[in-house]
Amino acid sequence: MCPSKIERPVALVILDGWGYLAETKGNAIASAHTPYYDRICSEHPWTVLGSSGELVGLGADAPGNAELGHMNIGAGRVVRSVHTNIREAVVSGSFFDNIVLAKAFSEVSARTGDVHLVGLISDADVHSSMDNLFALLRMAKRYTGVGNVYIHAILDGRDVPPRTADIYVEALEIKLADIGVGRIATLCGRFFAMDSTENWERTARAFTMMVHAEGERASDPVSAVRSSFLRGISDEFIAPIVIEDHSGEPVGKVKDGDLVVFFNHRADTMRQLVRSLAVPDQGLIVAASKPDISAVCLTEYDRAFGLPVAFEQKTEPNGLASVLAANGISNYRISETDRMPHVSKFINCGFTSQNPFERDVEVASSDASLREMEPEMRSFKIVDKMLNILKEDRNAFFVMNIPAPGLLAETGSLERTVEAVQYVDTCIGGIVGQMEEAGGVTMITSSHGNCESMFTESGEPDRFATMNPVPFHIIDPTANGIRLREGGSLKDVAPTVLGILGMTKPAEMSGEDLRNS
Repeated sequence: MCPSKIERPVALVILDGWGYLAETKGNAIASAHTPYYDRICSEHPWTVLGSSGELVGLGADAPGNAELGHMNIGAGRVVRSVHTNIREAVVSGSFFDNIVLAKAFSEVSARTGDVHLVGLISDADVHSSMDNLFALLRMAKRYTGVGNVYIHAILDGRDVPPRTADIYVEALEIKLADIGVGRIATLCGRFFAMDSTENWERTARAFTMMVHAEGERASDPVSAVRSSFLRGISDEFIAPIVIEDHSGEPVGKVKDGDLVVFFNHRADTMRQLVRSLAVPDQGLIVAASKPDISAVCLTEYDRAFGLPVAFEQKTEPNGLASVLAANGISNYRISETDRMPHVSKFINCGFTSQNPFERDVEVASSDASLREMEPEMRSFKIVDKMLNILKEDRNAFFVMNIPAPGLLAETGSLERTVEAVQYVDTCIGGIVGQMEEAGGVTMITSSHGNCESMFTESGEPDRFATMNPVPFHIIDPTANGIRLREGGSLKDVAPTVLGILGMTKPAEMSGEDLRNS
């Protein structure tokens, strides 16, 4: 079977964290020298798209994020966040009737095993929710046969201000006393426990902490965190800490017969840890060292794991990927490791691609700890991959994610983020120039805002995602008189792509083509 031909190349370029804000203070985009982007803004049609809150299936005041942003882009409709469903289940009480969780707790209770709750401790609601942890604790308490309940707390400092982990740990201990069940067994920064760059040495350190009690020893969790602060180590970089009881023994190791519940609701940063602990493969953690446990994932981290999932993300049929597959369109998904799932799984609405002409092109990410020293990340290599393919295939569709603006904004360094924006501007110039030469169409947008607002109102560094809209640009050398309507959101991207490709959008897509000719 040969791929179907489209008349000219079409590219959708997603710049993570590149939001729109007229205010220039703390705005890395406005502060940067961006001649290529400025030319695009002045010479080609553009608009802004809603990328946060209810417009993308989140709560009314929730900032956008990369994962859900890509799902909305690919689905062509508002995709309701699984986190929203979980939150409503906790409020209504139906959480405690969840069949998957009830079965897991019943089985571990019958064998008097211990329960281990693993996840991020913060109130940012980006990767996890403390309310979900508290609900799990209350649910575990209902099962009298359960031995002990342990929390393996992952420390944040990225989606919340740094040097706040002690506050969250102390608040957790107060809540544990209030609920009447649970003890903190280990502490570890997300740099180790939530690595998503396939740095398995970091993941192994979190694994050996939980299973073999390897790491710094401490008797008091709050004091242990503050001790790290005094040594200049902030929350996310705190190395594994094992909490000891009064006899000097680890409070709670993961062992045979135990139940482990991973309570993060976001998938990308949990896959490695879950695979290392709960998936019986011979891969990167020696299988012989893995305890014989049962495990539940609060949401689906990876279907290939074959693990029970408490709350499934609803899959959205007939998204952009489905239409491309049905028409046999050759398409390339290009990014670096950090964002490869976003341009494959998430933009495909959770489906594994059925298009034999869809090809993933991954560039290995650099070490996250070096990000401020390499603000360009792998931007140029991503573009090189795309342009090399374009030379050989002038009738393809490209989806690219360049994550540097958003991920550098997460460091809180305006200076380095400005550098990242300038590097990405050069990349934009290269993409658009070659696409124009090939007679192709380039669309540029973002999954969420971040780098356009890096100061709080009081002037403090702000490295968190925003509620701001994101830009959407079309660069089409053959189009005359095209205007882009206002009032759109990310759900309108897929219908616009299909319109440019000359295809009819499926009935399931509630989004509309943004072009007004």
